[in-house]
Amino acid sequence: MATLVKMPAIVADADSAFLAAWLKSVGQTVGIGEPLAEVETEKATVEMEADAAGVVARLLVDPGINVEVGTPIAVIASEGEGEAAIDALLAAAGAAPEPAPASAPGPVASAPAPQAPSIPVDRAPAGRVFSSPLARRLARELEVDLSLLVGTGPSGRILRQDVEAAAAGTAPETVLPAPERPAVEPDTLTEGTERIELTRMRQVIARRLTESKTTVPHFYLTVDVRMDELLGLRKQINAGAPRKITVNDLVVRAMALALSEVPEANATWDGDAIIRHRHADISVAIATETGLLTPIARHVESTSITELSATIADYALRAQTGKIRPEELAGGTFTVSNLGMFGTKEFSAILNPPQAGILAVGAAEPRPVVTDGELSVATVMTCTLSADHRVIDGAVAARLMGVFKERIEHPLSILL
Repeated sequence: MATLVKMPAIVADADSAFLAAWLKSVGQTVGIGEPLAEVETEKATVEMEADAAGVVARLLVDPGINVEVGTPIAVIASEGEGEAAIDALLAAAGAAPEPAPASAPGPVASAPAPQAPSIPVDRAPAGRVFSSPLARRLARELEVDLSLLVGTGPSGRILRQDVEAAAAGTAPETVLPAPERPAVEPDTLTEGTERIELTRMRQVIARRLTESKTTVPHFYLTVDVRMDELLGLRKQINAGAPRKITVNDLVVRAMALALSEVPEANATWDGDAIIRHRHADISVAIATETGLLTPIARHVESTSITELSATIADYALRAQTGKIRPEELAGGTFTVSNLGMFGTKEFSAILNPPQAGILAVGAAEPRPVVTDGELSVATVMTCTLSADHRVIDGAVAARLMGVFKERIEHPLSILL
């Protein structure tokens, strides 16, 4: 029986996503869980996996456009299934019966045709190479010149497998002479400068952060946390543990426990309502070449520190290779952003709506402190909470940070 593939909700608060490339062509077989398309959001470029097995019978939407969540984008049919059955499925779904002309990039596709024609290669500006973000990243790693390849994707788009084949020397037939490119610099550029075009991901990040900073009433609370006991406990744990626990693992766990103790802060904004969450689902900020990813550790308040550490380490590894799955980016009730490993003493982070809180974690460093009137040296870490005042009042935020500080300075409670 034919299956209609719809654009999934890659992130919880998105109403559309950008279809970057098809990874399967009409007539190719696909299995459940196999990559079917590359989809870009403001958070990541991810591979959309097929949820049915069969033959790709129709590709309903061209790559290179925004597509509304829930819009039919492809049909996967069983072996030998006829066109009549596929047409009936499309008719039942309300898809347009006649093919539509190719759409230009940018507008949202709300009524795609059953078989949209391919986007012509000459859509790109002179000198631009059509390639997927994953292919570009892999090409940098393998030192493959994309300008010398012809892609096997729709409209000649270079895909990851094309780069892998070129690096392995198994695709010599795809190599072309380097095209001539105009060496004309824009008049506005001076010597020693260059213009870097924004990727779609960077454009959306800029839009969303600007919107957050200008429309969400941020306020900030900062605490200095003594880290000596936590660092000592971590050293003891790691001395005999098969997996090394990081300071960030303990910070994420401490904040999840604090959110459980102050549930008013474990909330998100919903326009005309506030949504309070039972579980602390913590978005962990991970820097990548293409931008910041925030995969989510679920139910952290009831997760052991060893399991949490394994989850965060797995996210960090897969984030660098574009292997984060869409569902791992969806949701989240709070974010932890740690720049301490870069030597940053303190900073203030911008909220990621609809979340109402984000913790900015600085470096742990020796500082002078006063204890019982005596001057001494302790390892201190500065943490700053950015909060949405529509959701969290000042007193609630202060209680949250107080509980967090208590957990960090008495770290055995983090392990219980």
